[in-house]
Amino acid sequence: MATLPRILALIPARGGSKGVSRKNVRLVSGKPLIAYTIEIAMAAKHLFHRVIVSTDDEEISAVSRKYGAETPFIRPDELSGDMVPTLPVAQHAIRFVEQQDDILLDWVFILQPTDPFRTVEDLEKG
Repeated sequence: MATLPRILALIPARGGSKGVSRKNVRLVSGKPLIAYTIEIAMAAKHLFHRVIVSTDDEEISAVSRKYGAETPFIRPDELSGDMVPTLPVAQHAIRFVEQQDDILLDWVFILQPTDPFRTVEDLEKG
């Protein structure tokens, strides 16, 4: 019997945006911007092992939990600067989940929090 792949939905959301201050928690049509990404990920939960927000910011963490995502850690300072690429942030989250759940993940689906227009169908096609 084949097992389904273990896919981590990872939403990287740094608190220190330079372009638009506090963009991940700014209201867009009455909801924080990050909420749109979390809601779609949760609606597509059947695809994912876990839905995690990696953040360095307590407010983003609280908003993320309110909309259903996990925030099982606060991202370390060395992974929080504006010049840090996504790869080490993803590697940190992968190591955390694999150790915590005693599994090996097959895939990581990175969902940028600044795209409020994706659909569940988009995720299923991905």
